Amino acid sequence: MDVDVEVLSDLIQRMEDGERVKPETDEESLCFQLIKDLDHVSGRVQGSTTTKKYMCNEIWSLISFIGAPSWFITFSPADNMHPISLYFADTKEKFSPLLREYDERYKLIANNPVAGARFFHFITEMYIKHVLGVGEKHRGLYGDTEAFYATVEQ
Repeated sequence: MDVDVEVLSDLIQRMEDGERVKPETDEESLCFQLIKDLDHVSGRVQGSTTTKKYMCNEIWSLISFIGAPSWFITFSPADNMHPISLYFADTKEKFSPLLREYDERYKLIANNPVAGARFFHFITEMYIKHVLGVGEKHRGLYGDTEAFYATVEQ
């Protein structure tokens, strides 16, 4: 694709200035096509602007279908404090709830990031299952959960 870099830079500057930009020339149309192509490709890249846009679209669709949410919950488990995370990170097969020093806990988790990820995944699944009651016969702590949407910040 033959894109004029100066035209692209001008478009970028105009967009940064908050101007609503529409392609007026063939060169600008080529730049917009390039942006569209990059946007399409970045839809598969986790954490990209496009995937964030897709998540916003999913949330708006869910709100349109179910209605506005009643609860917003921020979930932040501390992996270097929780015994399950320390068990995942430790090399010992038998679990014993030792009271470890902060530095030892920190190093144990820092040297095994997979254990931190496993812990986060496990705790999140247990929260959804037991606290929200999703997929269970019992009601959740906040009542019946009709729908939920979860993302992980990076």
